[in-house]
Amino acid sequence: MSDLQLSAKNLVKRFGGLAAVNDVSVDLHRGRIHAVIGPNGAGKSTLTNLLSGDLPPTSGQIALNGQGIHGKSPERISRQGLGRSYQKTNIFLPFTVWDNVRLAAQSRERHAPFNPLHWFSAASKLADVNRRCERALELAGLTARAHTVAAATSHGEQRQLEIAMTLATEPTVLLLDEPLAGMGAAEAESMVALLQRLKAEHAVMLVEHDMDAVFALADVLTVMVNGQVIASGTPQQIRNDEGVQAAYLGEEH
Repeated sequence: MSDLQLSAKNLVKRFGGLAAVNDVSVDLHRGRIHAVIGPNGAGKSTLTNLLSGDLPPTSGQIALNGQGIHGKSPERISRQGLGRSYQKTNIFLPFTVWDNVRLAAQSRERHAPFNPLHWFSAASKLADVNRRCERALELAGLTARAHTVAAATSHGEQRQLEIAMTLATEPTVLLLDEPLAGMGAAEAESMVALLQRLKAEHAVMLVEHDMDAVFALADVLTVMVNGQVIASGTPQQIRNDEGVQAAYLGEEH
């Protein structure tokens, strides 16, 4: 079985006369972290929104686990195996860590968008929901914090919780938007370790501005500038690419 989990070909997204994403192709494989980097306004977030279904492409094709997802809602794409975390955490602070993860897991069982008002409804497969919650918390390194109210957790733990909530839906592909943003050194170290664990079972696409972390973590990098891919390759290839140096990295890497 191929480890190719998501394939996007020749994606274009236009807003009026502006091509925010212009003929971009990307393949995401299980066992790899694929980082997308570039300056502000490069099109990274728009690309992520196209892959997750939050925006429809103007043209191009996207296949997830071998099936086209063009025109499908984010909820249907999620049920097909794509999980996404956002720059802004989307957790319920009055609830415990466990409750947040269980809500996310139950949302898949109901085949409906995530809705906290359904918390008291009966789960059709309670044992399976609990298993997925336990596994997600273990992967995210939050088992010991399961019964802590989310409001009492640190910023770094809340980012881990957001990823645990995504993992509870059992995705094959993870789109992670700046998971290291705002973290101190110790929290960033924990997140880097988490990301390294995740790639064993998932295809991971990472949008991140921390270049030290990106070059330490990524197996493949794609560099975007002005909506276009200017280079794609291993970290070493990107470091040595003169066009990337001139357009984005400068002399830092």
